[in-house]
Amino acid sequence: MKVVGLTGGIGSGKTTVARLFGELGIPVYIADVEAKLLTNRSKVIRRKLTALLGEETYIDNELNRPFVAEKIFNNKDLLQKVNAIIHPKVGQHFKRWLKKQDAPYCIKEAAILFENGGYKNCDFIVLVTAPKEIRIQRVVQRDGTTEEQIESRMANQWDDEKKIPLSHFHIENTDLDTTKEMVKEIHNLLLNS
Repeated sequence: MKVVGLTGGIGSGKTTVARLFGELGIPVYIADVEAKLLTNRSKVIRRKLTALLGEETYIDNELNRPFVAEKIFNNKDLLQKVNAIIHPKVGQHFKRWLKKQDAPYCIKEAAILFENGGYKNCDFIVLVTAPKEIRIQRVVQRDGTTEEQIESRMANQWDDEKKIPLSHFHIENTDLDTTKEMVKEIHNLLLNS
């Protein structure tokens, strides 16, 4: 089965695009969602994260997200270490999930597909972009975070200009109707590739 990587910066609309592919009957794996589930379920991840970040990493058996975000998004070294703990487990989980799918292709949605090298394991890449101001506005509304927090996360992601040449398809996600049409177009191309 073909694996189509779906990526884009925070607030670009990856989840919306993933949902649109799902509505076309394509299996979708959302790496961030699975990573969140694994950080709470996996004893290995829990032990390693607690050893790295301290006892405040988990509260009532749940990852203390504000605490972890505060620590890692302003410290590239810690961020890399956390990613090195979580990403291999997500990769293993994806491989097990993939074996259970029956479709012409599947979507693997991951925010840092380029940054972590995961794009090399995909047959095609769909990049979702939007202007920075729109992305910030979307995330402020969605998460209730500050612009400063969003910009610190953006600083850990590649610029779109670096991602575009590595992508097979590019969706500028500023108008939902146009985005829907582009998803249908890409879907048809993937079915015939």
